[in-house]
Amino acid sequence: MGDENAAAAGTSMVVDPKLLELLVCPLTKGPLTYDRDAQELISEKARLAYPIRDGIPIMLVDEARSLDDGPETAA
Repeated sequence: MGDENAAAAGTSMVVDPKLLELLVCPLTKGPLTYDRDAQELISEKARLAYPIRDGIPIMLVDEARSLDDGPETAA
């Protein structure tokens, strides 16, 4: 059951490195940087952070967090 808590905290989910090589920002088509701690893919050019949920990158601009807003806070 400890794994469930780690997964909920986003600490045990790992994205396939080969997948990360293929993904680009849907807005700018630029490269993404993987932030393992925040479980996000960062587009510096678009200033957006795309969330990774259950190991799956959510590559929708509407779901992305603006980097100008600062880090997301957990409720």
